[in-house]
Formats: sequence, structure tokens, C-alpha cells
Amino acid sequence: MSDSPAPRGHGPEAPSAPRRQARALAAPGADPSTSSTRADARHGESTHLTPYDPPSGRTTGLPTRTLADPHLVYDPLPGDGPKDVVILGSTGSIGTQAIDLVLRNPDRFRVTGLSANGGRVALLAEQAHRLQARTVAVAREDVVPQLREALSGLYGTGEPLPEILAGPDAATQLAASDAHTVLNGITGSIGLAPTLAALEAGRTLALANKESLIVGGPLVKALAEPGQIIPVDSEHAALFQALASGTRADVRKLVVTASGGPFRGRTKADLARVSVEDALAHPTWAMGPVITINSATLVNKGLEVIEAHLLYDIPFDRIEVVVHPQSYVHSMVEFTDGSTIAQATPPDMRGPIAIGLGWPERVPDAAPAFDWSKASTWEFFPLDNDAFPSVNLARHVGQLAGTAPAVFNAANEECVEAFRAGALPFNGIMETVTRVVDEHGTPSKGTSLTVADVLEAETWARTRARELTAQTAEARA
Repeated sequence: MSDSPAPRGHGPEAPSAPRRQARALAAPGADPSTSSTRADARHGESTHLTPYDPPSGRTTGLPTRTLADPHLVYDPLPGDGPKDVVILGSTGSIGTQAIDLVLRNPDRFRVTGLSANGGRVALLAEQAHRLQARTVAVAREDVVPQLREALSGLYGTGEPLPEILAGPDAATQLAASDAHTVLNGITGSIGLAPTLAALEAGRTLALANKESLIVGGPLVKALAEPGQIIPVDSEHAALFQALASGTRADVRKLVVTASGGPFRGRTKADLARVSVEDALAHPTWAMGPVITINSATLVNKGLEVIEAHLLYDIPFDRIEVVVHPQSYVHSMVEFTDGSTIAQATPPDMRGPIAIGLGWPERVPDAAPAFDWSKASTWEFFPLDNDAFPSVNLARHVGQLAGTAPAVFNAANEECVEAFRAGALPFNGIMETVTRVVDEHGTPSKGTSLTVADVLEAETWARTRARELTAQTAEARA
């Protein structure tokens, strides 16, 4: 690694080691003059929290180990000026929209580092030059000469090029660099290591990489401080905002909305004949092929149920999925008094990204708002669990915990690729994933999950999924 410039501040004297703080946001009945102090066992420091203390001796608000707490804000580098931000997965959908948001709000955000896989070198170089990023990380070492050439063509004579990190650990190294916030927009379980690195380094983590939680939930929970994670998935950003309306004691259920994907209303028999092109024709969102097919099977929604459980510490039997074709309501929280708080915007990921980067402040005009002068219809339907068994299977593996979610996620990724290659029918995706999960069984109890455990389980699940897929392809030939 080459020497990097001194960190540009979040304040005039940004420390090399972040100050770890959590401060309470205003809540009904909160008394800002009172606070509780919890020793930080890993860093020998204290975290000062001011939770809402509800009347009648009921449980206080969101517990201190709840990963995403809208009542608290974690401030690693408090100070004036723009927040220094690192964007992981900068050339993907989340990354490019985050950059659009940053460029429109230079007084609020400043990008210091970018990472990408390396498939879009010209775009990565353009992003680095336009944002004047200090560091660029690329997973593919073979594209470094091409990246350096692209950067040289954009920067003027004598203008220093950004530092380049390369290799499979480059994004992880960048995630621990000096910054206020790390936006993890990487797709897949390879995002786990950067998530852990950002948390360990004390950065605020704007988390769009749901797989970090799915495959490594206990690892993430062991590192994250209260308020340190801000969810960026549209559904979890919606729940995050709605939960700010009350306390955990007031929550009856979380309601996660699903568009229903391209196959809403079709039966299991209908789905036996759909093509890859059909599955990629999402009616609402423009996304990458893997996540689009996950939306067609509703695996994506199953992963989000597990993620909601881990983020908000709500039991699985109090997390419901409802189909909402318009994708206007991104999720809801039902409270014990019968009230339901819904978060709604036109479909646009820049809103959730703005919550992840800007919280507890909102970013004006981050995304379009509704035109209430025009008529619109919002529909809600129950989920067809027979046609789409993925959500119930996800609940099952979430309750098994341990390595089961990693097995579910890895087997699904392999089966999606097999479907795209024509080796597996659409219904075969979940049939194969279910079989892999069943063969994996119940993870052993009483042992702490490690990264090695996750990797071993993923490797086994991928191998077994490939074996079963090959058997299916041979039987169909």
C-alpha cells in the first residue's frame, strides 16, 4: 500500500482513530439531561446513551444491542463540514446513485474512497476524477494497468493520481480507511469482510449489502455499536424511519412490502414454464440480474425478513410480508394501539441512500416526491406462499441461525446462475435450495460463529447445489 494523503477532516483536526460516540435523538418524553453509560469492552471507552424511558415501568426503547436504532446516532468523527464518505461498489446501481446524490450535495458529503470489482474500469476512473477521491480500490488485480492508464488520461500533468489498492481484500482495506461513513453497496456475501472492517474501524456503516447480515449476523452484532448501522435497503430504511415514531415496546409487527415481481398472481404450475427473460422483466425496479431474479422468486424478500429480524430484534412471527405492486409504500410498522406508520415515496433508491448517508438529517430533494394532485391507486395483497415458498424457507433458516442463512444464500446464488445458464427451471431454484438447506440440517449449538465457519458452510452449499443442479440438468436432457 502506498502512502496516502492526510485525512481530510470532518472538522479541522480529524483524529486518525475515531471517537466512538452515540447520542440520543429526541423522542417523546425523553429527558436529555439524563444518560446511561456503557463501557466499551473492546476500546476501553464509554458510549453515552439517552434512551426514551416510557411510562408505567414498561421496557425502555430499542435495546442498546439493536443494530439499527433510529433513536440514536453514532458519530465517529463529529465536527463541521462535509462528511467524508467511502463508497464500496461504486460502479453498481447503489454506488452510481450515491455518487449522484453526493455531487448534488457537495456541502454535505465528500467522497474519499471508491471500490469496485473491476468490470467497468473507465467508469471507475471517471468517478474518481470527478469526485477527486484519495483512494481507488479494485478487486481484480489484472485491470490495474488499464485503470492507471484511464486515470492518467483524465488527470492533468503534474496532478497526483489517487492511490490504488488492488486484490480481493482491497475493499476491506478501504472500508477501514479514514472516513465518517462507509456505504457498502457491494452485492453478495463478499461484502461481509468490508462490513466487519468498517465496524471494527469505528465508521458509521450505511448498509446496502444485506448478505453481510444474512451470512454473518452474529459477527456483525458482536462488533456493531448502537446506532452505528444505518440500513439502505428501501424496505429497511422505511422500517427505520417508521420505528422512530415509537419504542420497541410499542411495536406489534413489522410489515415488509414486496412488489410481487414479474410473476405476481401466477400459480406454481404457471411458474414451471417461465423463461430467464421473463424473470428479468421486473415491473418496478431496474437492478442487476441476480437481485432481479431474487425478486422474481421472492428470495430477496426472504432475505429481507432475516435482515429485519437482525436489525430490529423483532421475532420472526411478528414480521409479515405483503404484496404491494405499486412499490410506493416501502414498508410499515404496526403499533400496539392499532396505528400503522407507513413510509412512502415513488420508487427511487436515492431516498434510502440519503437516509444512510445523512441521518439524522434529511437531504432536501434527495428523490422525487408524490404529485398529490394526480389520482393514484395503491393495492395490497397477501403473499402466495405456495407459489413463492422462499419467504417461509428464509424464516426457517433465520430461526435455525448459525451457518444456515449462509447455506441458504450461497445455494441460492448458485441456483440463480444455473437458471440463467438454462440448467435449471425456475421452480427448480427453490426446490434445490430447499434440499441443500435440509441436508445441511440444524447448525450445532453452543459454539460461536466465525468467519471460517461461514466460508466453510458457503463452500459446502455451493458444491452441493452444483451437484444437484447437474443431476437436474442431466435428467432434463
